[in-house]
Amino acid sequence: MENQPHILVVDDDREIRELLARFLEKQGMRVSAARDAREARRLWPLGRYHLVVLDIMMPGESGLDFARWLRGQSNVPIVMLTAMGEETDRIVGLELGADDYVPKPFNPRELLARVRAILRRANGEGPTVETDQRPIRFSGWILEPSRRRLLSTDGTEVSLTGGEYELLLALLERPNRVLTRDMLMDLLRGRQAGPFDRAIDVAVSRLRRKLEDDGRNPNLIKTVRGGGYVLATTVERS
Repeated sequence: MENQPHILVVDDDREIRELLARFLEKQGMRVSAARDAREARRLWPLGRYHLVVLDIMMPGESGLDFARWLRGQSNVPIVMLTAMGEETDRIVGLELGADDYVPKPFNPRELLARVRAILRRANGEGPTVETDQRPIRFSGWILEPSRRRLLSTDGTEVSLTGGEYELLLALLERPNRVLTRDMLMDLLRGRQAGPFDRAIDVAVSRLRRKLEDDGRNPNLIKTVRGGGYVLATTVERS
């Protein structure tokens, strides 16, 4: 039981909760389910969760409000369930630190694929696995792959979500090289970006804030018009 990923499913739709619980348990995972944010808050301290599947549209406290609270407690990966076409809520959720989203109605197997990919990354088994564990230095910052942590120019540890860490590592592994949104999406999530998918843009914006990189005039992660992003700095290992 201890080796099984423990998933917290938060959704006010009983059929969806029961469907996901049965399906994920058949895939070798443990599942706890909550019908709303209030119940999820009660369950949170009772288990060590590896990932949260969170519906945005819930009565009372919304999924976005709960995600905001959750980010104050933990960097646990979050997969949002969003209504089809609700791009604004989706973007806000990503800005709050969600790792991915699946629009409703969804295929459970697609959700499973996203969950497995995120869990692999969280365990250091993703597509950007870092074999060289030496610290990476750039513009006064230090990323320590062995501890998956970022140190600022004054030595303060800066908290990163799993997605932010993977994005930074992908950029550091390819400095001064233009990476398109599709390339980054494939590296981080194993899928191509859709025509209206702003997940990468939101993730870059979050990472810039963590790196104190002015989004209006960035010096570290520069935007290439019509192309993507480039990490414009020297990268060294020590």
